[in-house]
Amino acid sequence: MAFRFLLLTLFFLVLDWYFYQAVVTVLRYATPERKQMVAWVYWGFSAFVVVLMLVAMAIGPLNAPRWVRVYLFSVVLVVEISKLVGLVFVLTDDVLRLFRWLAQLVRPKAEPSAGGGISRLRFLNQLALVMAAIPFTSLLYGMVKGAYDYRVKRITLKFPNLPPAFDGMVMAQISDLHTGSFSDPTHLNQAFDMLLSHKPDVIVFTGDLVNDKATETDGFVDTFRRLKAPLGVYSTLGNHDYGDYVSWESPQAKAANLEQLKSVHAASGWDLLMNEHRMLERGGERIALIGIENWGASLRFPKYGKLNQAAAGTEGGPFKILLSHDPSHWDAEVNTTYTDIDLTLSGHTHGMQFGVELPGFKWSPVQYFYKQWAGLYQKDHQYLYV
Repeated sequence: MAFRFLLLTLFFLVLDWYFYQAVVTVLRYATPERKQMVAWVYWGFSAFVVVLMLVAMAIGPLNAPRWVRVYLFSVVLVVEISKLVGLVFVLTDDVLRLFRWLAQLVRPKAEPSAGGGISRLRFLNQLALVMAAIPFTSLLYGMVKGAYDYRVKRITLKFPNLPPAFDGMVMAQISDLHTGSFSDPTHLNQAFDMLLSHKPDVIVFTGDLVNDKATETDGFVDTFRRLKAPLGVYSTLGNHDYGDYVSWESPQAKAANLEQLKSVHAASGWDLLMNEHRMLERGGERIALIGIENWGASLRFPKYGKLNQAAAGTEGGPFKILLSHDPSHWDAEVNTTYTDIDLTLSGHTHGMQFGVELPGFKWSPVQYFYKQWAGLYQKDHQYLYV
């Protein structure tokens, strides 16, 4: 850990020094006293960020609450990402200075030199500070306020093969609770209040109940148990639920953690679908709800899901809904091999924690990794909602 900390510290110092050149340029005409004050504040804050990183790394082995480490690391990332955004303009300035310097070299010798060094462009460095402030303020807002700015998105879907008894059925989907990121159930209860106010007929949860360990759900089961619907509450597992991102003392401990997590689903009144299906019945008619374990097209994520096993027995059914945590499963297998699945519900991407959404426009860095990453998608008669 010490070597990793020293390496990260060195990287941050180089980053800080380079970004500081923009600060110096903007303060070119400031008084010496003001320059000194800004220098103390800048480097003092930089030292504070390094300390936060050290604390976050040190408390990891101490089994501190996951949300504490998440917030500490998040503050560090917010600061450094903001500086990286600003550095695009500082680097642009340096590239322009390089070209101006090369241009001077090829001038005729009789032509007088511009004299002295080539100064930085104050405008570009001012722009660097402004552009760095945008992600800094927006990401901090997202951590403090935006994380609990819950939204209910109502999507109406029409299927010619949906049995008439299910016409108007309200299905509520939630996903990726990552319970260990909550310090207590307060904010989760607020989200569930919103969900239950829509009186869903069936509720589904599409994976990642925890970040790493089943113990993250301690104190939350009563909150999970609040979710009730006439046709039931059903759930699946996501990539984080298997404990694959933790160093366990033994394979048995890892397996015991998964069994404990399964028991949390049961204690919450959720019907956990482990590569299996349930038939939902309403008005004497039935549709199939299929749930698989995590299956990701990327090599980074495990393929525990067995859709052939889960779908066995649903052949010839009039309508099928699939719960599959990772949306990459849709293109990789669902809409190529299982074309009788009408609707797939996924989670997993959650916008890579950052994005912009305006009327008619949405963007997130996760879109460069996942073709389907948020909202509704259609291929022929099949739908995917992420």
